[in-house]
Amino acid sequence: MVDVELQNPYDFDTIPDENDLKTWSNAALQKTDANNSVSLVVRVVNEEEGIELNQTYRDKASATNVLSFPYEVPEYAMDIPELQSEYSQQYLGDLVLCEKVVINEAKAQNKTLTQHWAHLIIHGVLHLQGYDHIDDSDATIMESLEIEIMERLGFDNPYSVSP
Repeated sequence: MVDVELQNPYDFDTIPDENDLKTWSNAALQKTDANNSVSLVVRVVNEEEGIELNQTYRDKASATNVLSFPYEVPEYAMDIPELQSEYSQQYLGDLVLCEKVVINEAKAQNKTLTQHWAHLIIHGVLHLQGYDHIDDSDATIMESLEIEIMERLGFDNPYSVSP
C-alpha cells in the first residue's frame, strides 16, 4: 500500500486528488510486502520551479513533465544495515510534476488530462523503483509495464499515437 503526500504549493485546481494518486501509485508498485506500506511525495510545481529543478538536476533549461527523486539512504545509516533496510522499504522518494507541461502534453497528444496524469504518476513510481529508459532494452521493459498497468486501470496505451 502506498501513502501519497500531495504538495500543491501553487493551489492548482487541475491536478488529481490524493485518492487517484494513491490508486495509480499502488498499481505501479512492482515489489511490495503486503504487510508494509510505503510512502512517496508528489509535488506539483509551476513552470518556473520546474525549469529550476530540471536545470539543477538534469542540466536542461526547460521544464519537464515529471522528475523522479528515488530515496537515498542517509550517509549516517550507510554502516547500519537495519536502518538501510528500514528507510528504503518505507520511503520510495519524491515525484515532481510541472502542471503546465502536463496540461500542454495532454492536449498535444489528444489525451484526457486524467489519463496523462495517471501515466506520469505510474512512470514516475516505476523510476522510483529503479526502472529506467536509458537504453532500448530497459525502455522496452519499462514501457511494457506502463502499458500493462494503464490498461489494467482502464486507460488506453499511453504510447499509441492519436490523430
